[in-house]
This record gives sequence, C-alpha cells and structure tokens, in this order.
Amino acid sequence: MADSKDKTKQPNTSEFLDIAQIRDAILILKNGSLRSIVEVNSINFELKSADEQTAIIQAFQGFINSVDFPLQIVVASRKLDIDPYLKSLNSLLEKQTNELLRIQATEYSRFIQGLTELANIMSKKFYIVVPFYAVETPSAKKGLGQTFKSLFSPSKFIKSLSVEELENYKTQINQRVDMVTSGISGLGLESKLLGNDDLISLFYTYYNPGHQLKTT
Repeated sequence: MADSKDKTKQPNTSEFLDIAQIRDAILILKNGSLRSIVEVNSINFELKSADEQTAIIQAFQGFINSVDFPLQIVVASRKLDIDPYLKSLNSLLEKQTNELLRIQATEYSRFIQGLTELANIMSKKFYIVVPFYAVETPSAKKGLGQTFKSLFSPSKFIKSLSVEELENYKTQINQRVDMVTSGISGLGLESKLLGNDDLISLFYTYYNPGHQLKTT
C-alpha cells in the first residue's frame, strides 16, 4: 500500500521553483544566490523629440557601462482584465440621472467591450533583476573553505543562513539596487523595489495566469 501511495503522490509546485525563501524583500534561491527585483515604469520613446531620444540612449549606455555586475531585464506581458473596469462603469451608469450622459456612457461601455472581444489588450510591466552571490564575499569568520562548501551544498547554506549574515548580504545587494535605481532615474524613469507581498503576488500571478492572489 505504501508503494502505491508513493507512486500516485503528485509533486508540489514549489519543488519546481528556484525560490527557496523570500525574506526582507530578497529572493533566496535554491542555489544559494540572492535576488532583488526592481519594478520600472515606462515612457513613450516614440513621442520624444530626436534630441530627447538621443539623450535617453546615451544615458542608458552610460548606465549599462557603469554597472559591474550582471543584470536581467524582464518584460512581463499579460492580457489586461477589463471586467472590473466594466463592472465599475456599469455601476456608475445605474446611478446616472442625466439621460444624455447615460447614453454616452452606455455607448462607451459597449465600445470598450467590443474592443476587448476583437483584440487582446495587453499590459506590460518591466522589471530589473539584481543578483548577488554570497560566495562572492567570503566571510572572515568562516574562511575560504566554508565559503566553497556553501557553493557545493547551497541547501545547507540556506538553512544555516543567520540573521546577521542575511543583513550583511542585504546591505551589499541593496547597494547594487541603489546603483540601479539611480541609473534608472537618470533616464527619466521611476522605479521601486518590490517588497515581500509584491514578490509573492508577482510569482503567484506568474504561475497562476488569470488568477489574483487574495489578501486579507
């Protein structure tokens, strides 16, 4: 009976994820490395003048050249869920007493609904993934030998990661985040570091398309 149960046991989704823990707005991966994720807003490059476009390109080039660690730029595209907007619009329609405004709003609601049926309206979000590898900075207390052990047995490294060590790594990865956000601001872009709740929501919606994480 035990053997049959083992055979039918389905693996947990978390077993397929590279993420071991999320602590203090930092992703701790199963390979022992750390990640911070910065969300960046967008600008309409085509609406800029030729001089502005040149300035943005040069600023981006300078930003990339100033970074001495690898970065990952992620563009996440999702089909825009327009239903909540239509529901709120219809709710306002029911309360509208002006007949002309009611007719115009009804036509607008029909137009939006028809548009979503004809084409997939996508929303795009932009992220910069900032990495940090704990083995880059060997601890003086542990010595070089212990550092290499953490490289070959990352799971043990994660379990033994103390609050003090995490604070040390957090300081160093935050320095990288500050460098990224500073460079991004030079392009006229706003950015924010994703916190624990943001990261959980991001990966939940990523692995569960069409679903939103319910929070209390």
